[in-house]
Amino acid sequence: MSLINKLTGTGVAIITPFNKNSEVDFDALDRMINFIIDNGVEYIVTLGTTGETPTLTKKEQREIVDFTAKKVNDRVPLVLGIGGNNTQEVIDYFSNFSLEKITAILSSSPNYNKPSQEGIFQHYKAIAEASPLPVILYNVPGRTGSNITAETTLRLAKECENIQGIKEASGNMIQCMHILKNMPEDFLFVSGDDHISLPLIACGSKGVISVVANCFPKDFSELIRLSLKNGFQKAAQLHLKLLPAYDLLFVENNPAGVKAFLYELKIIENELRLPLVSLTAANHQKVKDFLASVS
Repeated sequence: MSLINKLTGTGVAIITPFNKNSEVDFDALDRMINFIIDNGVEYIVTLGTTGETPTLTKKEQREIVDFTAKKVNDRVPLVLGIGGNNTQEVIDYFSNFSLEKITAILSSSPNYNKPSQEGIFQHYKAIAEASPLPVILYNVPGRTGSNITAETTLRLAKECENIQGIKEASGNMIQCMHILKNMPEDFLFVSGDDHISLPLIACGSKGVISVVANCFPKDFSELIRLSLKNGFQKAAQLHLKLLPAYDLLFVENNPAGVKAFLYELKIIENELRLPLVSLTAANHQKVKDFLASVS
């Protein structure tokens, strides 16, 4: 079955809450899972960048995945982030997780070592051949230092049966449109940028893997559903309402912005792990002011 049937709509790249001792706060994670599901999101992505995964130990990652799968309890699909710049290590890492409750793997392109397009192709081809689950490409050149071109994405989509979608976060609308125009009919395209999710749906995207839906799951998932039904006028009203929040989410770093919102909503502690730090007092006040304006 195509991932389009399972992962259309709003996915949430869920944060990892920490307590004041910098330990994973599983009680807060439970609250987060229920908060976003109860407010209408279509699926959850665990161990993404927004989850501060590079600062988590392998033991913590396994515990988070197992806990999340148990608490989600098949209410919505669950996608697992597994990426890296050592191809064999990514392949070996599949064995660290119980995958029975996982719908697909989301894998970011190799960071730092900046492979050629052929290197990116071969990296994903090897992962797709080894993965027991469908693979979703994740193009985020602002973090990885290299772009997956439209040509490489389309080649992977057409030549690798187990590569069934892409989270596109290049911010390059022209590149996105070339993928949307030429990709296979059953290939899942979702935005990785909250800011441009609506216009990408107008061009054929099936949704988004979102940061803002951590803290505004009801409004943002409704925005996406309206867009998917061609209700762009009402969707645009929600989009413009949330526009200042999009900006605040990324004003310093991700997930400092979203954690500030969730702290003010009394769902989590405002704790991050180094090298990330909380928002400055001035920007945190802007978060409080925005929440007051929409309450």
